Amino acid sequence: MGLDARTVMGMFSMMAFMFFCLFELAGLRVGAIRGVRQWAIASLLMCLGFSLAYFYGQTTPGHEWAAVIGLTLFALGTCLQLTGILAFKKRPVSWSILILFIVMTICQAIWFSVIEPDTRMRAIVNSLLFFSVYIVCARALLINVEASQKLAYWYTGASFVALALLMLTRAIALLLSTDAEIGLHVNTSINTLPFLIAALLEFSVAFGFLLMLNHRLIADVYQMASRDALTGTLNRRRIEEDALRLRARCMRTGETLAIMMIDIDFFKTINDRYGHPAGDKVLCSLAEIAQNSIRPDDYFARYGGEEFCMLLTATTEKEAFELAERLRLAFSEFTLTLGKDRINVTVSIGVADSNDIGLVFEDLVTAADQALYRAKQKGRNQVI
Repeated sequence: MGLDARTVMGMFSMMAFMFFCLFELAGLRVGAIRGVRQWAIASLLMCLGFSLAYFYGQTTPGHEWAAVIGLTLFALGTCLQLTGILAFKKRPVSWSILILFIVMTICQAIWFSVIEPDTRMRAIVNSLLFFSVYIVCARALLINVEASQKLAYWYTGASFVALALLMLTRAIALLLSTDAEIGLHVNTSINTLPFLIAALLEFSVAFGFLLMLNHRLIADVYQMASRDALTGTLNRRRIEEDALRLRARCMRTGETLAIMMIDIDFFKTINDRYGHPAGDKVLCSLAEIAQNSIRPDDYFARYGGEEFCMLLTATTEKEAFELAERLRLAFSEFTLTLGKDRINVTVSIGVADSNDIGLVFEDLVTAADQALYRAKQKGRNQVI
C-alpha cells in the first residue's frame, strides 16, 4: 500500500494529539517546572493544523483558507515549543521576533493560497520560515549545561537541527524540482518523504523535551533530598558526600581542608521559653548569616538539631579560626524579635583542619566537636 502525504499528515495529527495528552498529564505532576503547558498546547495546535490538511483536499471547497488556518496553527505550535524551551530554562522570550514569524507565515499563506495561488512558492517560503525558527530552538538547547542534563539538551537540540536541515533541503529541492504540481494531493517523493521525515523528527523533538523534563525532575528530587527542609542548607547526608569528593581533591592537590562545628548556645532554653517556632527562627537566622559569610567553594550544612557544620576548601585552621570569629561576632550582634521580646543568641564554634587530623571526614568532625565542647566548657560564645 502506498504512503501519500495526506496519510502522513493524518498519522502525525494523531501522534500530536497523543503528545498533547502526555504533556498535559506530565504538567499535573511536575509542579513548578515551567514550559510543559506550552508544549502541550503546541502539540494540540499542530494536531488541529494537520487535521485540516488531512480533511481538506485540493478540490474541497474552502481548501485555500483551510491551508491558511492550518499553517497558522502549526506556526503557533512551533512558537510555543520555543517559548516552552525558554520557560524551561527560565530565560526571557523575545515576543517581537515570534510575532513577526507568525505574521509572515499568515501573510504568505494568504498570498500564495488565496490571492495568487502558488503551492510551490508557498511550500518554499514556509520551509525557509520554519528553518529559521528551528535553528533558534536548536541554538537555545545546544549549550553548556550540567552533565546530568547535557544528553537530554543536546539530543533535543540535535533533533531541531535535523528539522532545520530538512526544511532547508526541502526548499532547495522544490526550487530545483521539475514536477508540474506540488501539494498534499500529489503523491510524489518530494511531497511524501519530507513530511514522513518531519513527522519522525517531531516525535524525536517531543521525546527529547520529555527527556529534559525527566532529568530536571531527577535533579530536583536530588536537590530536595540533599537540603534541610527548615533552613535550606545542605543536610548531613549531602555534606558527608561532598566531604568524600573533597577528600579526593585534597589528596590530589595537597590542599588543606578545614572544618567548623557550630552550636547555638542555650538552644533548649530558647525552645522551652519561647516555643519551637522561635527556635526555628533562630536556626534560620544562623543559616542565613552563615551562608552570607562563606565563599562560593565552601559547604555549609545543618548537621543535626542546633548543630551546623562548615567545610572550607584550601583553608588552614588559622584561616578558619578567623572566619569563625567573624561569624560568631556577626551572630552575637543579631537581635531576634519575638513579639514584645528581643533576644540575643550566641554560638560556640570548634575548628580543626586536615594538617594534623587527616582528611577522613569523621576524624575532622570528632576533632572539631572536641574543640566545640571545650568552647562550651569555657563559657560559650567563643571559638576554640
